[in-house]
Amino acid sequence: MQFVTAAEAVSPALNRTASLLFRPFRWGTFLKLCAVAVLTEGASGNYRMGNSGHRASTTVSPHVMTSIPDGFIPLLIVFGILALVIGIALFYLIVRLRFALFDCLIHQTRYLRTGWHLYRDQAWRFFLFSIVIGTAFLVVAVAALVPFASGFIHLYRESQATNHFDVGVMIGLVIQLLPVILGLVLLGVVLDVVTRDFMLPHFALENASAGEAWGAVWDRVVAEKGAFVFYAVLRVLLPFLAMIGIFILMIIPVVIVFGSLGVFMAMIHASPAGASPIGIFFEVITGMVMFVAGLLLAICFGGPLSIAIRNYALVFYGARYQTLGDILYPPMKPATAAPRPG
Repeated sequence: MQFVTAAEAVSPALNRTASLLFRPFRWGTFLKLCAVAVLTEGASGNYRMGNSGHRASTTVSPHVMTSIPDGFIPLLIVFGILALVIGIALFYLIVRLRFALFDCLIHQTRYLRTGWHLYRDQAWRFFLFSIVIGTAFLVVAVAALVPFASGFIHLYRESQATNHFDVGVMIGLVIQLLPVILGLVLLGVVLDVVTRDFMLPHFALENASAGEAWGAVWDRVVAEKGAFVFYAVLRVLLPFLAMIGIFILMIIPVVIVFGSLGVFMAMIHASPAGASPIGIFFEVITGMVMFVAGLLLAICFGGPLSIAIRNYALVFYGARYQTLGDILYPPMKPATAAPRPG
């Protein structure tokens, strides 16, 4: 495969995306591949975290905790375990689909079943590796955020005691916390790019272990530090700009369609028949139509963007990883000389 820079990889990535999805175009295949791409790319925030758990711990009073019936606590524990198991199972499904989509993209095929079965063992090891990386990131995040917790807890308790919330203190705490949050976001992006864009191909094509994949990636990064940094910048910036463009393009049609459906639902609700079974039926149908329409828009516009992102990663790294590059763009066989007539 010919060597390309991060900027030069954009055009072939878009060409490969257009060829896979639109040449020829079939609605069923398009929706299938785009739905898988949205699911796998949309779940890329493995290392993101929120502060909802912290808020819950600071706002729930002891009275509320003690008012929970004793028989309800085991149900909460069972529900939490069940939710954890379902979450892990869904994440494993997403990892398997990532490998299946990887096979489709490198071979320009539309059959997910081949990659689903071919990379079963590699997907399992990558799944375990991702769990370890995610857990390590969570530990680092907690260790980085815990020193700031006492300030927020003290502010909360003081506001409860004095019935006055000091906005200036709150702003000061947020300003101190902001660099840590930005650092964690940057670390999460780096982990996501390194593991999925660079290490995953080694897992798939070489059946490499995590250590072998990391060693191969590290050697290439050290050899071209500037190129990989520039790639990481474009890898974050280009999808962001593309999403802004899609939003600008679709804002008027989306407002018209969903606004009309919302007005229709409000008219049904305000009508005398709104509380009747017929009115409730039409409200439910309208809500389902809005949900399906929103899901369809996300798949039709987010899918090609997600596939383009994957192709961009493959083209850039394929120019530096010969095994991958030879699959993306098979080398031409040397022409054999025609035998001379006797």
